[in-house]
Amino acid sequence: MLQLNNVVAVVVTYNRLEMLKKCISAIENQTYSCDILIVNNASTDNTEEWIMSYSQSKDNIIYYNTGENIGGAGGFNYGMRKAVEAGYDYVWVMDDDCIPNTDALEKLMNADKILGGPENYGYLSSVVLWTDGTECKMNRQKFKKTTVSGDYYRKKGLQAVTQATFVSLLFPASTIRKAGLPIKEFFIWGDDIEYTRRIAVRMDMPSYLVEDSAVIHAMKENTGSNIATDVSERINRYNYAFRNENYLYRKEGLKGFYYYTAKCVFNILKILFKAENRRIARCGVILKCFIRGLFFNPKIEYIG
Repeated sequence: MLQLNNVVAVVVTYNRLEMLKKCISAIENQTYSCDILIVNNASTDNTEEWIMSYSQSKDNIIYYNTGENIGGAGGFNYGMRKAVEAGYDYVWVMDDDCIPNTDALEKLMNADKILGGPENYGYLSSVVLWTDGTECKMNRQKFKKTTVSGDYYRKKGLQAVTQATFVSLLFPASTIRKAGLPIKEFFIWGDDIEYTRRIAVRMDMPSYLVEDSAVIHAMKENTGSNIATDVSERINRYNYAFRNENYLYRKEGLKGFYYYTAKCVFNILKILFKAENRRIARCGVILKCFIRGLFFNPKIEYIG
């Protein structure tokens, strides 16, 4: 495999070929060049046929088919491992419906220089906007309390964060080697929050939002996740959310577990007062996952 750049964009895709095409086009038009590593979760919509044809004339596209749908968590675990093993210095991760501004990566790499190189931070996150230019509610970062060094970098457009999502995150390969990989057993939901909090909170590696790096998350609707108000067809997806969060916050000690417990109680109250249907089923998901999550203990995988 010919490595052309020191940065590789890892894109995980599943049955969204038209979105993937837009994502790849936006990455190829970056003002800072990077290679592209596509992880196909065994799509059934001609994604593989298009990639095989499109990449024939490209030297910077690496392609893997996982052979089965291993979820977003499994896809990022797979792709980030391949990227680090291939020798890239930086890994830029995103979903297939992420459309980066042409200078999004350049701004992230500028921030890397401001911080003095990859040994001085855990990860860098872009501002995530919806298709109408407003903030994407699903991808809000959580910010760290200001410190003296935080004030210094804040003036340079860098805000310290404790968590972010896999929609334009830049990781030094050294961070991935130290922190391990995202937990593939999460399948979907919360794998990015667990991973970014593992780095910024549990490992105390300073991580930042880069204010002048922006991407579009082309979701159908600009709504956050809410088990109380979501459509009934999506209720079962919250089994992953509450089970995975149980693991995530247990790893942060009693304070984290108290937070998770309070969050479960708060969501049950929201269901009782706001849900238009299937209140028992919605509450059942939370209560079941509160118990199930206590016995959910996947192991973190490390490279090498």
